[in-house]
Amino acid sequence: MKKITLIIILSVIAFNSKAQNILQNINLASEFFIQLDSGNYDKAYSLFDASMTEKVKPENLKVLWTQITSKLGKFEGIDGATNKSQGDLQLVILEGGFKNDTQPFQFAFNKESKIVGFFILPKNPESTYKYPSYADPNSFTEKLITINTGKHNLPAMLTLPKDSLNCPIVILVHGSGPSDMDETIGPNKPFKDIAVGLASKGIASIRYVKSTMLFANEFVGAFTVKEEVINDALTVIDYAKTVQQIDSTKIYVFGHSLGGMLAPRIASLKPTEIKGLILAAAPARKLQDLAIEQNNYFFKLQKDTAKTAPLAFAKAIKDLNFTKTLNAKTPQQDSLYLGLPVSYWADLNTMDQVVIAKTLKQRMLIIQGGNDFQVSTTDLKLWQEALKGKKNVDTKLYPMLNHLFAFVPEKGDNNQYLKPINVDQPLIEDLASWILQK
Repeated sequence: MKKITLIIILSVIAFNSKAQNILQNINLASEFFIQLDSGNYDKAYSLFDASMTEKVKPENLKVLWTQITSKLGKFEGIDGATNKSQGDLQLVILEGGFKNDTQPFQFAFNKESKIVGFFILPKNPESTYKYPSYADPNSFTEKLITINTGKHNLPAMLTLPKDSLNCPIVILVHGSGPSDMDETIGPNKPFKDIAVGLASKGIASIRYVKSTMLFANEFVGAFTVKEEVINDALTVIDYAKTVQQIDSTKIYVFGHSLGGMLAPRIASLKPTEIKGLILAAAPARKLQDLAIEQNNYFFKLQKDTAKTAPLAFAKAIKDLNFTKTLNAKTPQQDSLYLGLPVSYWADLNTMDQVVIAKTLKQRMLIIQGGNDFQVSTTDLKLWQEALKGKKNVDTKLYPMLNHLFAFVPEKGDNNQYLKPINVDQPLIEDLASWILQK
């Protein structure tokens, strides 16, 4: 029997990774490349653990770096970073950007944040990120930064148009669940596409690693979307105001999926700092209703004739409807229902994002893909009906785009996320045009 999957767009559930020293190790791996590129081989060598210094000498690093750059061209910067734990080691994979190509490298760090392994990884042609055709790498710079939340440091990427002065800036706010700064799904990096696409048109952006990915061990017990999404977004907005090259009166928030649902709430907390909102595939309904719709869609798609399938489906719907009854007075706020604590459901049950949006004075652009099976056109229609007549609101449907705002011939299923495809160019052009309107 095929399994009925509870897709539920806020799959915050799988908080299993450890975040020990991740930010420090990513920065050290980046520093290693910077020192090599500057010819400071002794400084790069000093980042090694004693077990490595016995095998590798500074002169070996010089030879290695000469070989790498002779093949790939001049080093231009770090394109992206991922990490995972392996026993007592922290593995960091950096995508090195060179003039002629990109190349993944893996570092292994011990508990003392010393390099105990450095490897050139084979490239996977299926997963290698390629700039979309609308991105001009010569027109912008990308800088890995850290943003202090008061409790942690978040790795983030500041993308700036070259020679930028008083340009708008967009804060990219993720959908549900743990996510890296690119909102990577399979080989796809929609946030990176959007960042480089907008930068090519003179618009800056900040995208950041979500706290749920870095500090998963802290998301136990009772928590809400405030801890998962909102706090980080507010901190990044404050950071954006300090970037010298941007116009601090032109800060925009691009919220995708759950991020779009929460964007009005974020804007209500920063009424004077945020110029406008882009609600991308943003639910207008309760998340439980979307999950029920998703389950209906997949139940019909699977055409499962097993006798137990309808029973499993009915139970999933019953459980989802039950979460609508949870509130702040429900006992044991840290108890889990469908993988999330009572406190999380209770918080969402009190929120009406459409009502909040009605009160906002900021500009709003609401966009939706017609081939999106996670958030449907029903939500776009609800936004349109509720905000009809508000001069500060624009909406647009892209009939052939999916949840990642990439072109797909039909709605399909999760398999479409396994194929590399960029955010659609007309969407990028529309976003830039709307942001740059005076």
